[in-house]
Amino acid sequence: MIDIVKSDNMPNASKPKLIEWRRENVFTRAEKPTNVKKAHALGYRAKQGFVVVRTRIHKGARIRPKARKGRDPLKTGRRYSPDQSWQTVAEKRVARRFPNMEVLNSYYVGEDGTQTFYEVLLVDPKHPVIKADQKINWICSQRKRAFRGLTASAKRSRK
Repeated sequence: MIDIVKSDNMPNASKPKLIEWRRENVFTRAEKPTNVKKAHALGYRAKQGFVVVRTRIHKGARIRPKARKGRDPLKTGRRYSPDQSWQTVAEKRVARRFPNMEVLNSYYVGEDGTQTFYEVLLVDPKHPVIKADQKINWICSQRKRAFRGLTASAKRSRK
């Protein structure tokens, strides 16, 4: 049996949860948020039309893409720092995977040696409960928020 131990580098997730999440698919729909207080602070409500998706991103430096034509520059394959955070990348990947949903926000849930886990809050803008709710129906008129840099993590990574 595995003991539940919380570590300093894993503020929200315990070790057995991380082991379980590692075996799941990259995009896993969660029944409820792992960190309920954080999810509520970011706009999540426990009602129809809201979805929580847990995703993981590989840790490590990113490599500059190769040139498609012409000669290879000297910096081919070197490490570089892109203009967006891992959290923004995770939101965009989830938005591509669920094209009928809008990304509301996301938050960090934990990390292990090779992967970082985020939970992304999604809203279905076509759902009648969302359309009728005055607090969240503003999202019905927006499309592709994650790609336009309108989520909280994307706004933080702007220059």
